[in-house]
Amino acid sequence: MSDLIEKAVAALSDRMDGGFDGSAKFVISGEGAIMIDGAGVRAGDDDADVTLTADADVFQSILDGETNPTAAFMTGKLAVDGDMGMAMQLGSVLS
Repeated sequence: MSDLIEKAVAALSDRMDGGFDGSAKFVISGEGAIMIDGAGVRAGDDDADVTLTADADVFQSILDGETNPTAAFMTGKLAVDGDMGMAMQLGSVLS
């Protein structure tokens, strides 16, 4: 597992309030994937209700609060496949 994945799992775990219904996957190009569901946050590549894909720089920028997830999506830096409502719910966690 890459350092970015490990740091992201820790950071996202701190931000999750346990109220996330469903499942989401962040795919970070060249690094791996992170799963978020009712059980918490972990490294993994399972099926999910929504999959968000970005390169490592964009993901790190979103995680650091430097890039708004909605803006990243609107400019094509963040791809969303699946349940858009769930993606919006995650956007509020990341912002």
